[in-house]
Amino acid sequence: MSRTLHSNTLTGWREWVSLPDAGVDWIKAKIDTGARTSSLHAYDVEEFEREGESWVRFRVKPWQESQEDTTVVECPIHDRRRVRSSSGHQQERLVVLLAIRIVDRLVVSEVTLSNRDEMGFRMLIGREALRRGFVVDPARSFLGGRAPKETRRRNRGRH
Repeated sequence: MSRTLHSNTLTGWREWVSLPDAGVDWIKAKIDTGARTSSLHAYDVEEFEREGESWVRFRVKPWQESQEDTTVVECPIHDRRRVRSSSGHQQERLVVLLAIRIVDRLVVSEVTLSNRDEMGFRMLIGREALRRGFVVDPARSFLGGRAPKETRRRNRGRH
């Protein structure tokens, strides 16, 4: 059965997304069809046990140039995976399941936790999340709308 464009949600090559379960209202993400799994900038990553299950606690800093709106997230560890970074290095990463709102659609997707401090985007949305009915237009951006002006200024380190 083939899928038509009409049943899919169009997204640009970059979008403002939210992580409602993580308390992140806005984070700029690169839509990356070259990546299988989505990836989120996480730091102060600590593994712990809760009721016999493996959990992780980490901080999310949604803005490139600011510490504002940093949030602490706790969730079960879904998996551990060896991932090859864009620079070709392999590393083991923790994988969690997170709800991601992309262009007004909510999908639950596997997300690896990594240090993306040197990257242009705090988050990548990979094919695993996109295969749930998204079509990427590489010539367009922010089809889901832009974050409020004050939020965009925080992302650039200005208030």
